[in-house]
Amino acid sequence: MVETPNTVTLRFRYAPPAGPGQFVMIWIPGDDELPMSLSYTGDPKGVTIKAMGDTSRRTLSLPVGTLVGIRGPYGNQFDLDPRRILAVGGGSGTAVLAPAAEAAAQRGSRIVAALGATTAPELLFVDRMKAISEKVEVATDDGSRGHHGFVTDVSRRLLAEQPFDAVWTCGPEVMMKKVISAADERRVPVFCSMERQMKCALGMCDACALGPYHVCTDGPVFPASRLTPIAEFGRTKRDSSGRRVPL
Repeated sequence: MVETPNTVTLRFRYAPPAGPGQFVMIWIPGDDELPMSLSYTGDPKGVTIKAMGDTSRRTLSLPVGTLVGIRGPYGNQFDLDPRRILAVGGGSGTAVLAPAAEAAAQRGSRIVAALGATTAPELLFVDRMKAISEKVEVATDDGSRGHHGFVTDVSRRLLAEQPFDAVWTCGPEVMMKKVISAADERRVPVFCSMERQMKCALGMCDACALGPYHVCTDGPVFPASRLTPIAEFGRTKRDSSGRRVPL
């Protein structure tokens, strides 16, 4: 299913149970393996892929019925106990927040969402989030829809307007750092879904090392209190060779 000009969702039947926040490794025969957060955790499951590199670009044109390899799910999950949740998604980061928000809403939680993208056609799962949220506000860098500016501006205002028990966020690390800063002013705990290089998903290859943690086994969902003391958070990442490069 095409979601945006650069994003598609692949749905597949896969028996192992999965929770919101977990990820799977997707292998396209003859190509690389990709770590992908589950954007649908029921039956059928699904991953939502944005074209970033050569392999992810090729997934945009996979025909229905293509054979792919799947292993997992891996990692931890979002805690669904908070009753008042602000979900802040940047770009394709909304893919992991949507199933978590749906699961929390089914348990009676109140959801407010702030979703951002560079331009209106790239906004992801807005209608899906509207179906389970009290309020959904959007921001676009170019002003083509919603707030003209960053989604962090919207999330800061929403935090000032009403109380929340938790903030869930996924997107660029610079964005998540700003979300954490705004939430800290209101003493609201933040939980970040992290995206890093992952090769083994078992904590062995060290590709996804982030400070003292491995994102694949210690995360991918981290409380902000674990991330903010790490010097590289929001500043650098590792490339495919393991070298640190600026974000």
